[in-house]
Amino acid sequence: MTAADRAAGFDWEALRAEARDAMSHAYAPYSGYPVGVAALVDDGRTVTGCNVENASYGLGLCAECGLVSQLQRTGGGRLTHFTCVNGEGELLVPCGRCRQLLYEFGGAGLLMDTPGGILPLSEMLPQAFGPDHLTK
Repeated sequence: MTAADRAAGFDWEALRAEARDAMSHAYAPYSGYPVGVAALVDDGRTVTGCNVENASYGLGLCAECGLVSQLQRTGGGRLTHFTCVNGEGELLVPCGRCRQLLYEFGGAGLLMDTPGGILPLSEMLPQAFGPDHLTK
């Protein structure tokens, strides 16, 4: 099944609503820039996350960190569809660090909801480094 086939008919608005709800729980007293994310897991679960800032700015956690933590805490699996919103509910794209984090848990085929349309993560993070590059 192609990325376009997996995106067709998927309820992106419901996933965005989950991300907006997660964003409403963000802790962003320093930047005033709350972020929420939501993703579908291959077993049908939805996982979410929000950003959590810290007075020591470098210690803040992106929303994607919370999402993958919830993914692992609730049984693991692979992410299949992902969206990210700001405090206004507008679509965002994850930073490079977070794209790498999502690659670990969703791979190249993870569908990303972006302002430019639905794209596979392989187009957002071309030639990504991942687990297959590591040998035991």
